[in-house]
Amino acid sequence: KHLSFFSGFGPFRQYLVNSSWEAVKELSKRGLGENINLRIIQLPVVYQKAKEQVFKIWTTLQPLLTVHVGLASSAKALIILEQCGKNKGYQEMDGCGFHPEGGCCMLDGPEKIESTINMKTLWKNISVEGIDIIFSRDAGRYICDYTYYTSLYYGNGRAAFIHVPPLSNSVTAELLGKALQTIILEMLKQCGEEGE
Repeated sequence: KHLSFFSGFGPFRQYLVNSSWEAVKELSKRGLGENINLRIIQLPVVYQKAKEQVFKIWTTLQPLLTVHVGLASSAKALIILEQCGKNKGYQEMDGCGFHPEGGCCMLDGPEKIESTINMKTLWKNISVEGIDIIFSRDAGRYICDYTYYTSLYYGNGRAAFIHVPPLSNSVTAELLGKALQTIILEMLKQCGEEGE
């Protein structure tokens, strides 16, 4: 069985229920078929703690793929597939009032790291009823981007990041879970093609 790992984030600012975690929990109920052992974790909206958890995932579990899901508060009914993580520019304070030293994720890391998953191909190949999907090369320089970069760094690019919108009457946890399932099955196909 291949292990795939998924993370969503805990509450932050006015979002007492974080749609990213709700979507990941929903995905875990649905599963990804019997060849995939699916594990989930909720990450705190705190730079250092998120980084430690991601490091632990990669060093202890060595999953085939790690997919992080985050909340894009600006997105109305959009799922955003993020292609790369950026190393610098983290000035915004986290839930504990901190930001990384020098605004940097990894002192010796490259400027940006691309995912081995081709998000553009993915974006062209899928559609999900009830929600639009877009492709992006900028995950926003906050905990999401920071977590993504860390995961790409430790996982040699075998990580992906998906931004989901806040929950609403039209965007339910069920809808997001179903959308994630569709997207990730397509991602795993990409992994499989590389692996063969």
